[in-house]
Amino acid sequence: MTIDWIHFTPSSALIGGCVIGLATAIFLLFNGRIAGISGIVGGLFHLKKGNIGWRMAFLIGLVISPIVYGLASPLPLVSVDASYLQLIIGGLLVGLGTRYGSGCTSGHGVCGLARRSPRSLVATAAFMATGFFTVFLIRHVLS
Repeated sequence: MTIDWIHFTPSSALIGGCVIGLATAIFLLFNGRIAGISGIVGGLFHLKKGNIGWRMAFLIGLVISPIVYGLASPLPLVSVDASYLQLIIGGLLVGLGTRYGSGCTSGHGVCGLARRSPRSLVATAAFMATGFFTVFLIRHVLS
């Protein structure tokens, strides 16, 4: 994956972060639920009455949002420098990590830290440290 540093502006990142924070706060206020993607998806496998509608609406919104954005502005170019096998293994490891960590980066990093959850602080620190270590290992040690 490459980043277009020439066209990167901190203001767009700041605005995006504020929109994510506002959306998760609204979601919590109106639904009383945390906007953690792994929990929302995982709940689809253990359905309770009245849960499928808001879960599906949330996930459909995640898929439709880039399409709507693309109608107003060109989408950024994305380049992934990994094989299908690496992507599959990475996806499985992320899924395994979210189960062991009792949540994903969106649940812990955005919502949990905002609620000052000690568990989320530890989980987010572990996510970040593992990511830093993995990039260092793959980019500098193994290649």
